[in-house]
Amino acid sequence: MHDEFLCHVTAYGMCDGRRIGVPLGTYRAPTLALALWWLRDRASWIAERLDPQPDDPHFPPGSLVPVAESAPDVPALLRAWCADVERQELVAEELADGRLVRIATSDDTTEYELLAESVDALRMQRAAPALVMPVA
Repeated sequence: MHDEFLCHVTAYGMCDGRRIGVPLGTYRAPTLALALWWLRDRASWIAERLDPQPDDPHFPPGSLVPVAESAPDVPALLRAWCADVERQELVAEELADGRLVRIATSDDTTEYELLAESVDALRMQRAAPALVMPVA
C-alpha cells in the first residue's frame, strides 16, 4: 500500500500554435482517501466554473449564454465521474498498486487533466538503476 500521493490538475489549450498547460492546483495527499477526495473536489470545482447557474448574483443578467447542443459537456462528464462509485474504486485500486492515474476530458478549446500518483512509486522509479546502453 502506498501512503502518499501527488495530485495535479491542469488545463491545456492552444496558444500561438503551441499546446500550453496552465496548472490549476497541486496537492500532496497524505492518504489515498484524501487523494481521491481532492481529485473529486477539483473536478467539481472545474464543473461549477464551466457551468454556472444563470441566476447566480455574481453574473450580470444576460452575461451567460447556452452553448451549442453539439458542444461536449465537460461539466456533466466531470460530475458523472465524481458520482461514479465503481470508477472511484478503480482509481483507488490503481493508485494503491502504485500506478499513475489520469482522468481527462475536453471541449472544443481546452483539455482538463487530473493526475495522481504514488510518491513511493516515484521514489522507487528514481532509485531504480538507469538502463545504460553502450554506444557502438
